[in-house]
Amino acid sequence: MKVAFIGTGSMGGSMSRNLAAAGIDITVFDLNKESMQKPVQAGAKAASSAIDCVKDSDVLITMLPTPAAIESCMVSSGVAAAMKPGSMWIDMSTSVPETAAIVEKSFAPGVRIIDAPVAGMSIGADKGTMSIFAGGDPADFASVKPLFDIMGDPDKFFNCGARGTGYAVKLVLNMLWFNSFVATTEALLLGVKAGVDLEVLRQSLVGSPCNSLLLERDMMGLLKDGDYDEGFAVALACKDLRLAGDLARSVGVPMEVGAVVENVYRRARARYGDKAGEMIPAKMYEDDTNTLLRFK
Repeated sequence: MKVAFIGTGSMGGSMSRNLAAAGIDITVFDLNKESMQKPVQAGAKAASSAIDCVKDSDVLITMLPTPAAIESCMVSSGVAAAMKPGSMWIDMSTSVPETAAIVEKSFAPGVRIIDAPVAGMSIGADKGTMSIFAGGDPADFASVKPLFDIMGDPDKFFNCGARGTGYAVKLVLNMLWFNSFVATTEALLLGVKAGVDLEVLRQSLVGSPCNSLLLERDMMGLLKDGDYDEGFAVALACKDLRLAGDLARSVGVPMEVGAVVENVYRRARARYGDKAGEMIPAKMYEDDTNTLLRFK
């Protein structure tokens, strides 16, 4: 199986490296040439262009930052038209079915499509322990399952249903994580300002019905070291929240909490810049209350 991989950023670089290290015949491409070094050092071939990358490939995997970037790569740059009949496109980006439908119009007959966005942060991509949420034909899943098992945890591969459902699950997941993060940040600050030691407060919440992976795992870098997780930029968080809101409007679901959280993220992005980490809203709360959420 000949694999092409386009998008070797903070997530895609590790994912493609893991495929190369497992012995997969893989060619990679990214507009940022430097980012291709991680998979190339593990045995991947570097393409000179996106079309060169996909030439004669059986499977194309894309891991791109936005729906607009996907459309630009696949349609405007001619990648979709260059894919051979009978090959497969696996989009592991956080995107929407509407973009996939636009791309599909440029494919040769018989090109199969899977949407398979991922979760697990950059550390999960690095260790190959990501969750994968796939939408498409189960027969197509089976044919490329060995690739998914290299990039993610085999026990965390989810057949979400028809095409587009993988995208939907990922948007719901991200929306819920951001909502929970803002709510947890507010709760921790409230307790600390009321005189409770942060570690005592966290341990109390972990031992309560309010426990979550956010408290147990995801926020530890912030609470210990002030790490706002620049591995995932706040600009991308805002993009995901906007896409979740668009999805909600398209299916007629009110998103009152989501709308408030999106506004919190937009304010944090405006204050600290596009490249600030996905946990940067916590710094905004800290700055506004003159209180650091740090263990003593």
